Amino acid sequence: MNNADEAGKMDTVRSAQTMFDVVECLKTNDGMTVTEVTAELEYAKSTVHRHLRTLETLGYVVRQSDGYHVGLRFFDLGQRARDRQRGYTLARDKVDEIADETAERAQFLVEEHGEAVYLCRSVGERAVMTDPGIGSRIPLHSTAAGKAILAGLPEDRLFEVIEQTDFEPMTDATITDVEVLHGELEEIRDRGYSFNRQENIEGLNAVGVPVRVDGETIGALSVSGPSHRLKGEWFEEELPNLLLGAANELELNIAYS
Repeated sequence: MNNADEAGKMDTVRSAQTMFDVVECLKTNDGMTVTEVTAELEYAKSTVHRHLRTLETLGYVVRQSDGYHVGLRFFDLGQRARDRQRGYTLARDKVDEIADETAERAQFLVEEHGEAVYLCRSVGERAVMTDPGIGSRIPLHSTAAGKAILAGLPEDRLFEVIEQTDFEPMTDATITDVEVLHGELEEIRDRGYSFNRQENIEGLNAVGVPVRVDGETIGALSVSGPSHRLKGEWFEEELPNLLLGAANELELNIAYS
């Protein structure tokens, strides 16, 4: 490959990076004008305008009176990505059951690119709305479901994830030491479930269990709620047992569906 071809390839990569930077900017700020995106990203205004017009032409952004917004074409992509996850429909139904039974918030998360991703969620009658929403990404090491997933990863994959993890504390209780995390993951493997004691959000506790199919951890179920309710025997014993039973049922249903 000659120098001109190599340069052209790099320009294409940079152009794609710029386009996704623009999309992420629109998503994070719930829409922006060309001028606002330019100021936020410090790209040339002509570059931002060109990418926005291209995205609009392709249907991935829409232009409204207050600026550009992410379009619904991304919704179709997101649904397809979600639906291809193994056992999604069965996990969604199980999450609904858990939320009804506990009256708290229940969710099923998976790991992608070293982060926990909310795949489905359901809220019981007493649930608090503290999660960032379906499709959102959160650190694995500071959540019950995330730690349950980490505990089930093969050693080489676990090493990769930990290497790329920013251990910036979410609260005073967040694990920020790799050795401490490894010790807790060993405990999770031994007992089969994980705890989040205000490690991601102050005042919020959670219990998580891995979901394994054919020897692979495909995700984790968890229940979360205010620390004044999720405590004592209910938190330490009853919720873990409930989730272990739910995970066992889900694993069998996925394996033989």
